[in-house]
Amino acid sequence: MSRLSLVVSLRMTMRDWRAGELRFLLVALMIAVASLSSVGFFVDRMRTGLNRDAHQLLGADLVVSADQPVNPAWRSEAEKRGLSLAETVVFPSMAIAGEGADSATRLVSIKAVSAGYPLRGNLKLEKGDAEAVTRETPAAGTVWVDPAMLPGLNLKIGAQLKLGDKLFNVAQVIANEPDRGASFMNFMPRVMISKQDLAATNLIQNGSRVTYRLLVAGSAKAAQDFQKWLQDTIERDDVKGVRLESLETGRPEMRATLDRAEQFLSLVSLLSAMLAAVAVAMAARRFMLRHLDACAMLRCLGMTQNQVTLMYLAEFLLIGMAGSVAGVILGFAGHYVLLEWLGKLVSNDLPGASWLPVWQGIATGLLLLVGFALPPILQLRNVPHNRVIRREQDAPKPLTLAGYGLGLAMFIGLLLWQAGDIKLGLLTAAGFLLGLLGFAMISWGAVASLKRLRGLINHASWRFAVTALQRRPGASVIQVVSLALGLMALLLLTVVRSDLTAAWKQATPADAPNQFVINIQPDQKEEIAARLAPLAKPVLYPMIRGRLVQVNDKAITGETYQEDRAKRLVDREFNLSTMAELPAMNKLTEGQWYNDSTSRQPEASVEEGIAKTLNLKLGDKLGFDVAGQSVSATITSLRKLDWGSMRVNFFVIINPKAMRDMPQTWITAFRLPDGQVNFVNQLTRDFPNLTVVDVGAVIRQLQSVMDQVTTAVEFLFLFTLASGVLVLYAALAGSQDIRMKEAALLRALGATRKQLSQAQWIEFLLVGGLAGILAAAGSSATGWALARFVFNFEWTFSPLVWVAGLAVGAACALIGGWVGLRNVLNQPPLLSLRES
Repeated sequence: MSRLSLVVSLRMTMRDWRAGELRFLLVALMIAVASLSSVGFFVDRMRTGLNRDAHQLLGADLVVSADQPVNPAWRSEAEKRGLSLAETVVFPSMAIAGEGADSATRLVSIKAVSAGYPLRGNLKLEKGDAEAVTRETPAAGTVWVDPAMLPGLNLKIGAQLKLGDKLFNVAQVIANEPDRGASFMNFMPRVMISKQDLAATNLIQNGSRVTYRLLVAGSAKAAQDFQKWLQDTIERDDVKGVRLESLETGRPEMRATLDRAEQFLSLVSLLSAMLAAVAVAMAARRFMLRHLDACAMLRCLGMTQNQVTLMYLAEFLLIGMAGSVAGVILGFAGHYVLLEWLGKLVSNDLPGASWLPVWQGIATGLLLLVGFALPPILQLRNVPHNRVIRREQDAPKPLTLAGYGLGLAMFIGLLLWQAGDIKLGLLTAAGFLLGLLGFAMISWGAVASLKRLRGLINHASWRFAVTALQRRPGASVIQVVSLALGLMALLLLTVVRSDLTAAWKQATPADAPNQFVINIQPDQKEEIAARLAPLAKPVLYPMIRGRLVQVNDKAITGETYQEDRAKRLVDREFNLSTMAELPAMNKLTEGQWYNDSTSRQPEASVEEGIAKTLNLKLGDKLGFDVAGQSVSATITSLRKLDWGSMRVNFFVIINPKAMRDMPQTWITAFRLPDGQVNFVNQLTRDFPNLTVVDVGAVIRQLQSVMDQVTTAVEFLFLFTLASGVLVLYAALAGSQDIRMKEAALLRALGATRKQLSQAQWIEFLLVGGLAGILAAAGSSATGWALARFVFNFEWTFSPLVWVAGLAVGAACALIGGWVGLRNVLNQPPLLSLRES
């Protein structure tokens, strides 16, 4: 680009800025970039925080978990590499408090820890109403217990607790363990002892279910090298029952909720950016139309096509860079609002953001502007010299139309990259594109059909309105489509958003069971059901422990599968069940539920997720070992479970005929109202063999996440609302110049100001009503697709969406028309005709 062209470009930029031509473009860019950047900065810091703090969820950088004591050679190798080590041993056992008739027992999770535990993160103890971080571990002869242990066994600090053959003094109350995780064993009350006291309890015997963990910590490179050495050693020596734990197994109860939270935030930012893209495209088109004469004049003064292209391209790049940088700054400030509401989901001390969201924001703004402004620039380069004399405009050339397609493809690709969720990005982009094409076709057909309706009402204003829509069908279609797209996004994030968040909350409802009771013996079933009846209608399910040993008469082991989860499933026992009716919150996806009264062979219903993991399908024959007895059943149905409901669920259910003689216990779940802790204490005292698991804290945490995310979506909705207003303004402002000329001509021919004003209102109502109906259809279809394929919610049709679409569409068109075109009839006709 020559120096002369650069100087001319800078002068043109300043002139257009003073004239207000570029301010709309700048605002649209800032909103698009700020919307994406605010989410981008937050997600970047959240991910960085997770990576930084992942070891705190494990208590180490690497955890070796085994069902046998860890090989001493592995410890020696880790010490040679300069790594710090600690050990834990976790197993269930009975704890006894008191003596004689006053004694009470409870099933607990014992955790024996070595000195130095935890290597990462902090162990916290209760100190009155506060929590205190400690680097100590229980002293010999003492135990630290969960708060639930104190009322459950009538304990207090200094009391004695018997574990196996040894008496301990209760010394501290545990407030938080960084590596506790969410396994079912860890839902039991914790009792922590020193590893030195473990042997004296004589609790670990042959057949005991014990988990041994070796905790390893050190520099990142040393830990990674040791992990690779350990993986190679395990594979070479074919070691069984050992796995290496990572973040993926650290907090599984929160993973799905946090994933959905990020999807909600990404959805809002995607829609805001797409709406802003429409506004930018329309503003760039208006810019092109208002510069046709200036471009023709420059061509008459000797400028070549390439010089014209470079001049306007440089002008747009300057605005693009300024808008992108300003949008990134605004997004950076906005993400602190998200941190205020959502930062506690990960850490109270998130690390600083990286430069990635900055580059993503700038790239978004530049691609958005260049992608949607380049086609009008290409059209400007083709303006003929005789445009100065002849007021004609050529149709867009194929290269111009191809530029729109290229810009749209690049912009969608950038959104997919930033969203980080291919399915969400593709569904949102597909809904946007299908809406664009579908709305355009329907709008064109509707405008064409108005010709027959012109004489429907014998009123001058009606005829003026219909004629105006037909006189410029392209502009009318653009107005309907742009308003429909804006309303579709707004409806999706208002009415439909409410349905999505409601469905999300229903997945883990506030009245979900918060207590699980397991190990109910057959002779206790009726009495426990009677005890629970005043609180809820208890449903007790049989639970049968069985190990999967055969599939289609072929013996299987953990080595049969490659995936780690499949190996773990086969290596441990399944919780099987048997019942005649399909349980609540279960939905059949394939096959048919068995009829136990007519079933001639054992039949099994399998959860679809585990079926996929183990490569199972309808017709496969499963063989289980249940306490030494063999059971075989054919898969006749697959089920989809709602794990977030916190209700009792089973991977495999077999018809009652096949399980009649199998040893079984019972399990149930119920909701315990606040303030009735004594009910559980009395239940465990009367039935010491029971294990009552309190999952209320998990439910409260999930509900808190959903409430905070909903609040954050409300904040991001402001960006979408601003984008929708820009689209509406751009749609109406694009036709402002030609409307002034038409109004001046009609007034010169005898039309009154009142007639033209009424015609505008009728035109706005027609455009807004059609756009509202189209928006309702588009938002309903997009909401259904998102609920089904992304968020995994049940979708229900809401007529409110259609009523709101029609009403809001008409209202937006009327308000926007008055704001954007109130000056059309205020300009004297003679002045408008002279300017023509």
